Amino acid sequence: MHEETVQPQKAENQPSPSLEEQLAEARARLAEQRDQMLRAAADADNARKRAQTEAANAQKYALERFANGLLPVLDSLEAAVRSADLSGVELVLRQLATALDKANIREINPAPGERFDPYRHQAMAAVESPPGAPGEMRHEPNTVVSVMQKGYSLADRVLRPALVTVAKAVEKPAGNPISDTDLD
Repeated sequence: MHEETVQPQKAENQPSPSLEEQLAEARARLAEQRDQMLRAAADADNARKRAQTEAANAQKYALERFANGLLPVLDSLEAAVRSADLSGVELVLRQLATALDKANIREINPAPGERFDPYRHQAMAAVESPPGAPGEMRHEPNTVVSVMQKGYSLADRVLRPALVTVAKAVEKPAGNPISDTDLD
């Protein structure tokens, strides 16, 4: 009998890649997969942070509609307290103020002379502020003269700005157009 030995045949036009080429391909695939994994992890982390921020803001401002509904009640109670001696109304007013304080709702009630802040105050009128006499308070331009209605904020967001009267500089009367001094 005659024995034949079978030898594997190689593809004639495709030389087998060397071990170094195979290692280089494996390293390239590994680097690409590692890059994809890092990008996916970063995307997941960003999504988690975004969800946490949105949840914190939703919780922080959840009472905004509630607070806006209570502000007219607070204004009415304050007006009633100013007009008469009603100890029961004063008690309700204090309780309501305490409840608003617990909900992180704060008054915006600028003192006379405080700098006008357009983000927290709404100017309803502007009055000239002439130089004051001795003992008389003079208001600098762009400062609060009086408060018509207090404002309120929830955390760092203004619910309602304070309605204020603002001081403005005294306008000089029209004089001689050629000179700053009157020639009368």
